Order: sequence, then C-alpha cells, then structure tokens
Amino acid sequence: MPDSSGTPTPATGRTVQFESFGGPDALRLNDVPAPQAVAEQLRVRVTAAGLNPMDWFMTSDAETATRFGLSLPCGFGTDYAGVVDQVGPGVTDFAVGDRVFGGAMSRAVADYVLVEQAGAIATAGDVHRTPDGLDDRTAAVLTIAGCTASAALAVVGAGPDDTVLVGGAGGGVGVFVVQLARLAGARVIGTGSASSADVLRALGAEPVAYGEGMPDRVRAVAPQGVTAAIDLFGADTALAARQLGVRDERITTIAGRIDGITPANGADAAPGALDRIARLVAAGRLRVPIAATFPVERIREAVELQAARHVHGKVVIDLAGE
Repeated sequence: MPDSSGTPTPATGRTVQFESFGGPDALRLNDVPAPQAVAEQLRVRVTAAGLNPMDWFMTSDAETATRFGLSLPCGFGTDYAGVVDQVGPGVTDFAVGDRVFGGAMSRAVADYVLVEQAGAIATAGDVHRTPDGLDDRTAAVLTIAGCTASAALAVVGAGPDDTVLVGGAGGGVGVFVVQLARLAGARVIGTGSASSADVLRALGAEPVAYGEGMPDRVRAVAPQGVTAAIDLFGADTALAARQLGVRDERITTIAGRIDGITPANGADAAPGALDRIARLVAAGRLRVPIAATFPVERIREAVELQAARHVHGKVVIDLAGE
C-alpha cells in the first residue's frame, strides 16, 4: 500500500515482544503489520536501539508492568535511532528521509516505530533530529541515559566549585554523568569495581572502589570533602555521602529511595538537554562507549549481558540488516 506521497510502504516488520512478562527467555522476535502514521505522527525505520536497565525492570513481571501501564502483548526497549520513512497529516517539523533519534517506551526494538513530533517518551514517544557527525548506533543510546544524567546533575547543581561523588560511575548513565559534570567544571570521584578503574579514569573520574569502607577511601582521595553526590545504582553511595557531610539537597538517586533525598527522573530533564548532549557527542566533546552490538535475532543474549550490570558502556541492538 503506498503512502500519501505515493511511496510503497512495507506490509510487515519485525518487532521484539513479550507474550508473557518475565526475563530474556520470554522475549520473541515476531513479524507484525507495519504501523501506519496518522495525524501528528511520523514513522521511523529503526536502524539501532539501545538497551537500558529500565527496559527489563519494567517487564520483569505482570505487577511491575502494570505499574508502568504496560499490557500484553508488549514491545521492548525505549531508545531508538533511524530514518523517517512516513509522516502523517499535520507533521511540519520532520520529513521523509530525516535522520532522527529518541525514545518510545517499551516498543523501540522493532523495524518501525511510531512517534509524535511533539510527544513524550512514556506515552506517544518523542523524536529529535540526529546531528551530522553522529552515527545511528551512538544516537540510539542517548535518550534515557542522557536525560537521566541531565536531570540528576540539575538536582545537585554541580559546578566548578564542586567535588561530586558518583556511585555506579561506569554504567550506562554514569558515563554521561561523569563527563557532563566534568564539562560543568566539577571534580568527579566515581565508585566502581577494581576492574572499572581504567574506564573511570578515561572518562575523567577519580576511581574509588565501592563496598565496605568506601567513605574512608573517598576521604583519602578528597580530604577537603565532597559537596554533592549522585547514586546511580541503589542507595549505598547516597548514604555514604551523608556520612561525608553532604547535605540532602545536594544528593540524588535514580533507583534507590531515601527519605529527605530528591530522586532524579529523566522525564524532568530540561527542554533541550538531549539535543545539547547529541551536539556534544557529535562534536567529540562527550564520548559514549559502546560495549557491545548485537543483531536483533540475538536479543535475549544482549539483554542478559546488559542485565548483569557489569558492562562498561552501552549495549546496542542492530536493526539495519547490514
């Protein structure tokens, strides 16, 4: 069936779905009818999709999925990048052929995704123009991690006079937090395993091993004190920051919840934050490590690697068919 421009459109496309909620074994790669753009929508031919911990957390069981408004059959993944291949009536900001990236909650790992030109990630999906010089695989990992990092830094207000303690600094969000904090002029101390020390140094952080005794190790590295803290894994770093004298208003978490401490949510990132991050990456001022790339047929293996939480950098699903 041709679209409004007369261009033939595909009848079907591949999509990763859950037919029952659970772990990677529950994921299926199915052929489904290709979605068609309606008013205010554009369809993206996805070339790459990035994985995030929230992807498998939201779909781990039926109760959790319900909390996020998900029902079966359910798609998978949120970050995407690709090319606009169909636009609906009312779309004025994008055209067929535009390179784009963005987020579409629990439906991004698919050949085609529908988003709205002024939509939100958690509902209609959002879309941004991919800057020249930014490849699709890198663009496909920016949305959730970039927005979350930007929101976290906004909560603590990191700047040139700060020493920021970052827990889980080598993870998918951590690589953004560390570099954005450094670009803001802050000193960064990053916690991680012994094996992540070189990775953290390469990002611009001073590594400190996590676990028992971590506050003492931070004091040894920064005897003048820590002024802000961002916990990207749970609550241990946030609680350690309290021991180090950091005020609650300058501590934030993205996973753990602690009374008196404001959590950071990527949905609260400032307008334009993601586009700024994309421009920084395209200009070579912000580096995004890609830990592994998998073809979509190996989605289960990719999710198992990402869910193990030991990967340094981002995991990408390739849908380009190259």
